[in-house]
Amino acid sequence: MSGKPYDPSTEGAQMSFKDRMSYSDYLGLEKVLTAQAPLSSAHDEMLFIIQHQTSELWMKLALHEIRAAIASIRADRPEPSFKMLTRVARIFEQLNNAWDVLRTMTPSEYTEFRGALGQSSGFQSWQYRAIEFLAGNRNLAMLGPHRHRPDLMEKLEAILAQPSLYDEAILLLGRSGFDIGADANRSDWRETRAESEEVLSAWQKVYSDPQRYWTLYELAEKLVDFEDYFRRWRFNHVTTVERIIGLKRGTGGTGGVSYLRKMLEVVLFPELWNVRTRL
Repeated sequence: MSGKPYDPSTEGAQMSFKDRMSYSDYLGLEKVLTAQAPLSSAHDEMLFIIQHQTSELWMKLALHEIRAAIASIRADRPEPSFKMLTRVARIFEQLNNAWDVLRTMTPSEYTEFRGALGQSSGFQSWQYRAIEFLAGNRNLAMLGPHRHRPDLMEKLEAILAQPSLYDEAILLLGRSGFDIGADANRSDWRETRAESEEVLSAWQKVYSDPQRYWTLYELAEKLVDFEDYFRRWRFNHVTTVERIIGLKRGTGGTGGVSYLRKMLEVVLFPELWNVRTRL
């Protein structure tokens, strides 16, 4: 081992950024790293804040990818959406791993700052709501926590005015020659669609002959992969909350664990799961 310290400038590394854009400048790190403002002196409040802030950043990327996937499918170019949907699944894998960090906080540590949260809650995350709406779970009751923000309502209403990710996949089935029943004539996209025997039969035909319908088959599996990781995230959410607060009500007024367990029953792409029983 040489005793002389390594100097990266000898190999051309830029060391002066007085009049140049630096790493911190490009990423806006001053804004990011000063966005944490604990309201108590509790040590673990910083963990709680960073956990949720980073989750929102990952959700922002998920929204970016889901919107691009929708546009790709709508344009009859589903192949690029495969990469985007794979990325969304991996984003939820990252979100799943984040629960492992939060679970290092004990109930005693959480009670030290829980009162400082007031009625703020992850239940009020508009980005999470946008992901659900874009995927196809259009529960209009969930608009309630956002009605005080016209700007957010405008964004969510814009999503509800257009076909969801799953709607676009079903419409692509129709354009590919399959009977998709009532879904072919839908014009009001605000409501969560009803399951359809015709759509189930269409997916059954796709899964019964993957080589013939490879593009649709691959799209279906990418959607299932996305929902698989999404379900794991929901399950880990329930487990983490129960581990930390037990069966107490959530800060936002929900039933806490009881509410989150109900969310486990929501299925985003029902025919894609039910077709497995048919095969």
